[in-house]
Amino acid sequence: MEDYNEEDFIETPELPLEIIVYILRFLHTSDRKEASLVSRSWYYASQDLHFQRNITFCFPASSSSLELIRGLGGKSRCCSLIISQLDGFSMSRSLLLEVGLCLGSQLESLSLPGSSITEASLLALLPRLTSLRRLNLRGLDSLFMSGAFLSREEHRQQVRSALCGLEELDLSNLRYLSDLTFNRLTSCTPRLRRLSLAGCHIAFEFDPYRGCPVGDVKDSSALLSLRNLRRLLTEQKSTLVALDLSRTSITPESLRTIAQVQDLVLEELCLHGCKELTDYSMEMLVKHQPSLQRLDISACTELTSRSVEAIARSLKSMTHLSLSRDWRITEKGNATRASHAHMSSTGLADLLSVSSLRSLDLSECLHVSGTEIVKGLTGSCAARAQLETLSLKGCTYIRDLAVFSLTQLLGVTLRELDLTSCVNVTDLSVRAIATYLQKLVVLRLGRCKEVTDWGLLGIMETTKCEPDQATGDKGPRFTRTFGNMGFFKPPRLPFDERPKLVTQNDLQQFKQQAGASLLALNRLQELDLSACPKLTDISITQVVHYPDLRRLSLSMLPEISDASLASVAWHCRSLTSLALSHCPGISDRGVAQAAPYLHRLQHLYLSCCNNITDRSLVLLGQHCNRLRTLDISRCKNISVTTVDLLQSQLPFLENVHYKFIGGADPTLTL
Repeated sequence: MEDYNEEDFIETPELPLEIIVYILRFLHTSDRKEASLVSRSWYYASQDLHFQRNITFCFPASSSSLELIRGLGGKSRCCSLIISQLDGFSMSRSLLLEVGLCLGSQLESLSLPGSSITEASLLALLPRLTSLRRLNLRGLDSLFMSGAFLSREEHRQQVRSALCGLEELDLSNLRYLSDLTFNRLTSCTPRLRRLSLAGCHIAFEFDPYRGCPVGDVKDSSALLSLRNLRRLLTEQKSTLVALDLSRTSITPESLRTIAQVQDLVLEELCLHGCKELTDYSMEMLVKHQPSLQRLDISACTELTSRSVEAIARSLKSMTHLSLSRDWRITEKGNATRASHAHMSSTGLADLLSVSSLRSLDLSECLHVSGTEIVKGLTGSCAARAQLETLSLKGCTYIRDLAVFSLTQLLGVTLRELDLTSCVNVTDLSVRAIATYLQKLVVLRLGRCKEVTDWGLLGIMETTKCEPDQATGDKGPRFTRTFGNMGFFKPPRLPFDERPKLVTQNDLQQFKQQAGASLLALNRLQELDLSACPKLTDISITQVVHYPDLRRLSLSMLPEISDASLASVAWHCRSLTSLALSHCPGISDRGVAQAAPYLHRLQHLYLSCCNNITDRSLVLLGQHCNRLRTLDISRCKNISVTTVDLLQSQLPFLENVHYKFIGGADPTLTL
């Protein structure tokens, strides 16, 4: 063997900082954090301004948060703060004062969830936030209860000077918002683009305090009126493009009044849970607001397919539409109305001809079977929707033929597919998804109870499943194609070149092929296989091998064991969320094998796993120091003492659910 001297080795030159920054640009945020630990130069590169955009710092009000805020003040830019659990005591006042002093000219977004701060504390802070673009006061009733917020002109002038550039204001779930307080606050924000009043008590037509219709009376100190809301829309019509009135009692006539505000051009409107709205109100809305791009009318239970037809006719720039839980929507349009117009109206089929549509949510639309969706995507019109997100959750009429057709039609564009609780979906659909939707990032198959190992593995089940005589193995047997089919490259099917519309014969022919396994979906970042009781270790250990997977749910799979957990941890090291609740086969042994590879795990769900003991919590404390959420409810072999110890060890652990641990009787209540 040839000998080498030290001088024969040439020291590797250090990469320039610009090159390291360029390399880091291609990494996911979690990967970039890991890379920053390589060396001092890599750490400095990770702090480049290019990576400081759209960063949100989320923390509770505490004494340790003061140092964090001072540290952030040294950065040249801080995008967003979410500070929870603020109250009226001195610690919260000091924290807000520090935010104003250190970050006042840098902060772009501020949210204060779950807080009860005083008017004085917020009024001391707001004038310092001169760069603020987004302000979230959601549910902060303590500010508006007295009705005196911003009542002094000098305070309004100070706040107006700071918030003149505010673009987004969230006033959701405020019980005490009134005309007076609403006017005072919005007079300080003259250039709003987005306004949320979801869940607020708004008097659209009737004033319950005066016992009369809302009219042109003076501003109310008790409630927010339609008249006042319309005034704001009129005053800020040149900038306002997004409005959220979800879970309010808005009436059809009130919606028409808002839609008809002269020169108001809305691009986004959310009306989730507005149960008084009718088809007529939707027709008026789309007539007067044809520029809408995002529309959420989910849980508006009086709407029918007539609303879908109106949307398809008028909203030609629409990109996102949610019809979730609109139970009266069917696939066929209003036949009577169509016959009067001497035309055929098909509701969802027309909707899918809107070429700009990218996201469609039909979850829990109980009468949807997919037939008209396929028809719309294969119609004679050249333009058709290029869907990237499709949710059919809870559509129990969805069957394999519809899924098979949709996978071919949307194979190029679809990135997210939700088939949760589509109980008639079988292995054939899974094989079609793996064959045609290889660009999927999110796949949800929870509660698809007919999905088995065969579907995930992409092979046919043999007609006979006899025990292996040599080994005594009583598990299922697979065809010879399992060994050489090639997981990552699906086989060429004989009808690949046929027209997009498929027949029952095509479906039968596909059943006889060895399709692609779920491994073909190598871009997955989220996978939900929960409550698919026929899945076992055989498929989970062979198929769930995704290096970029972030969220995985295997809850309520009674047949999986520690082998699945160990395999998942080894092959999916980017996991941040893992759900294994109600998996009786998971034990300390599996946690011991998995924990060393789950350094990035933030959310872990192990409720009702009775073979998990205190030993698992010790292992989690050693290896998973980024854990934020832990659910160990009803784990009878875990003690409260060990839970307390774990909470003291893990700095980020905020949510621990441990009801009825240690064998406590869940039937007893305190």
